[in-house]
Amino acid sequence: MDLIPTLLPSHLKSATLEDIETLLALDGDCFTKLWSRDHYLREIESPNSDILIFHQPESHRPVAYGCVWAIVDEAHITILGTHPDHQRRGYARQVLAGLLQLAIVRQLKQATLEVRASNEGALALYSSFGFEVAGRRKKYYSDNREDALILWRSGLDRGFDPWQTCRQ
Repeated sequence: MDLIPTLLPSHLKSATLEDIETLLALDGDCFTKLWSRDHYLREIESPNSDILIFHQPESHRPVAYGCVWAIVDEAHITILGTHPDHQRRGYARQVLAGLLQLAIVRQLKQATLEVRASNEGALALYSSFGFEVAGRRKKYYSDNREDALILWRSGLDRGFDPWQTCRQ
């Protein structure tokens, strides 16, 4: 999106083809290689997908990232991860706020995602942004057959400010 540089704080950057190695490294650190190089290339090149990378303000090191798809009037958050050495510092919160801001700019009305049922930290983060559990996908994750909770957040088109939520 052309508006990304003016909408987001300077420590959040929209991924480009030059960021492939960074994305693969973060993916390996956060998820043990959840997505392939080709998957990231498709996401970067897709007009319906946005990937944001969070750079730590002090070191400018990339430490968190996320991806959102625009599907009709819905934002589907497909990935959100923070390097294990940098968790619990609010970086994922800022990436999530950025992804939701991009969804609002695209005039999407609601957002959805799946999260491991056992991931209490992520559930608390998503809940703070107004996401609510809407369902469960049994044995969704292939590594351990854990269930995923399906979360939804409506009202993106009704004055929701993700940056206000981020600051709370």
